[in-house]
Amino acid sequence: MKLLLAIVNNEDGNLVMRELNKAGFSVTKMASTGGFLRAGNTTLLVGTEEEEVQKAVDIIAKHSMKRMQVMFTPEPFIGALGNDLSSFPEEIETGGATIFVVDVERFEKI
Repeated sequence: MKLLLAIVNNEDGNLVMRELNKAGFSVTKMASTGGFLRAGNTTLLVGTEEEEVQKAVDIIAKHSMKRMQVMFTPEPFIGALGNDLSSFPEEIETGGATIFVVDVERFEKI
């Protein structure tokens, strides 16, 4: 048995979960926060047999959209008051999915 941990954009979380459910996968949804953008994510936990892993990964990939987002990055600025931080807008690509597939040593449903 395998456990998939799929981290997807909040905007895609419900759609990805719904499509996995339609395909027969049981999914647990958890709210999470990313470290880079400090933005909300959805982490989906999917337990499945090894032969079904690629099917689940394909569904997640199909419904996890990449998008461009403007982010304000602080950059050092030397001004009249000394060192300061100034923000500059930068467009970056976000979205998609990060998927971990791990072996499950033991599984019980009680």
